[in-house]
Amino acid sequence: MGSGVRGYPRSSPNPAAGVAVFDFDGTLIRGDSLPKFLDQVTGPLRTRRAMVAAVWGALTGPAAGADFAGSVKARLLRATLAGVAVDDAYAAARRLKARLIWRQPQREALLAHAAAGQRVVVASGALDIYLPILLEGLPVDDILATPMDISAGHLTGRLAADNCVRTAKANRVRAYLAAHAPTGPTWGYGNRPSDLPMLALVDHPSII
Repeated sequence: MGSGVRGYPRSSPNPAAGVAVFDFDGTLIRGDSLPKFLDQVTGPLRTRRAMVAAVWGALTGPAAGADFAGSVKARLLRATLAGVAVDDAYAAARRLKARLIWRQPQREALLAHAAAGQRVVVASGALDIYLPILLEGLPVDDILATPMDISAGHLTGRLAADNCVRTAKANRVRAYLAAHAPTGPTWGYGNRPSDLPMLALVDHPSII
């Protein structure tokens, strides 16, 4: 990440005071940030065309039926982000930030956990190329996001590791909690059904 992108961490809280893990899309904000981000990068028309092609490819391609949502996402990212300069992606994220609609109860919960000295983590399938920018100004200590591959200052359109959703997200949260043990009480905020594996790991789950 380039300078000015990371809006975290704040002064290091003690994990023993507790850890609160928040999903992003549909939990901290209304809707899905990825298509909104792609609209800022490529324009709404190209994004919609790429989405239709990605869905069709996932339905008819050689891996049809295997992780349909993941296949659509991978195809969509290749079609829209391959060759995009990292700086242009950052600029698109800053345009999107001004258009976000926050879910105020969950945003207030995040602020309350931070004020209580608890460590705040956002775990999301959103891309690491834009999520830190969208969270700038909030007291978030760590971000677990879907990592994008970068080569020579440009996105390749490929993921650098697993899509941070469902079981993969839960695995990353489990590893995070283990790495910061002892954590004290844990809280989780997410959606049904995709975040249920993550929420099963915490003491105090909240389904949004």
